[in-house]
Amino acid sequence: MLLAIDAGNTNITLGVFDEDELIETFRITTKISRTSDEYGIVFCEILEHRGISVGSVEAVIIASVVPDIMHSLENSFYKYFNVTPIIVSAGIKTGIMVTTENPRQTGADRIVDAVAAYELYGGPVIVADFGTATTYDLVGPNGTFEAGVTAPGIRTSGQSMWGSAAMLPAIEIKKPSSILAKNTITSMQAGLVYGAIGQTEYIVKKMKEASKYDEIKVVATGGLGRVIASETDCIDIYNSKLTLEGLRLIYKKNKK
Repeated sequence: MLLAIDAGNTNITLGVFDEDELIETFRITTKISRTSDEYGIVFCEILEHRGISVGSVEAVIIASVVPDIMHSLENSFYKYFNVTPIIVSAGIKTGIMVTTENPRQTGADRIVDAVAAYELYGGPVIVADFGTATTYDLVGPNGTFEAGVTAPGIRTSGQSMWGSAAMLPAIEIKKPSSILAKNTITSMQAGLVYGAIGQTEYIVKKMKEASKYDEIKVVATGGLGRVIASETDCIDIYNSKLTLEGLRLIYKKNKK
């Protein structure tokens, strides 16, 4: 089995693949300092709890945007799984050519999403990932990663708002029953959700215009992507497992 790991700024998401089938997913919080032993024990306990033998994990692939955790994370697999993980980084085979000004500055998660979107749905394609940051990346018809837009994530924007304004509470991020909000909570929900919808529609429109490509697909992923995708026609496909699928595809290109 393959263990695919997406280490983001907020959560570490893990997916277990049996051949090409994603059979289990789980996540832990990123912003907790852990040793390699703590990572190893947590991963082993979660897998065993889900009925998956640690010994059945034959390979591991990791995409991370959090450099500080990588030493402990990598060592946990050496020690507890007896596996050397594949790390998505410069030089790895992806099938995607990054043509931005400084390809090494492109986040591993964005590369992985681009691989999945291009191989699963073809190009040209815009990939919108609604995570800690909201990113919009353009992949050309021949699999070239051409450009990207980075905006504050929906939850990040919300946390900034209620963390900086004493009278504003922390809220659940969801679409309110009406944009004509009648109280503080629904007014905040309206601003965050409808603001994100408007941002998405405008950025996608301008990216399509600037690229001059015909018939660009728009694929969304990320925790809050479903909320946005269900409210706008500018998103063609929502795939919550896009990053994990991208990791599986990259692993297949690099396995020995």
